Amino acid sequence: GNAFYGGRISPNVSFKLQAGVTKIFANSVAFAALKENGEIVTWGSFDKGGVSDTVASQLHSGVKTVFSNTCAFAALKHEHSVVTWGESDCGGDSSYVTFPDKIVAISSSGTAFAALSSENRVVPWGRPSNGGDAAAVS
Repeated sequence: GNAFYGGRISPNVSFKLQAGVTKIFANSVAFAALKENGEIVTWGSFDKGGVSDTVASQLHSGVKTVFSNTCAFAALKHEHSVVTWGESDCGGDSSYVTFPDKIVAISSSGTAFAALSSENRVVPWGRPSNGGDAAAVS
């Protein structure tokens, strides 16, 4: 397939995928593999989550599972925190979001995410037109 969209893997990424992969997640143009040790390995479109360098230190261990939408990823870590990467306005940048202490689930729409806390509070982020802004909720 097309290398830009994850159809070819660089030797460095390929080496990391040789053992220990338990799950693979995808969006429309990128992939994320979860390894036994909780590490995430990414490839594909660099601006849609195929490159996770900006959050790499947070993805080296402790990831429980990954969620995706069409152009971003969100990782739920074992200690119930959230790490995001990919296209900023699709939820790949959650730096402006104040997450409650304990996130227990995440769901996604086309270009937004919503996290559920242990206190049953929902926190959305991403493109407002796809549910990334709860201000308009009645």
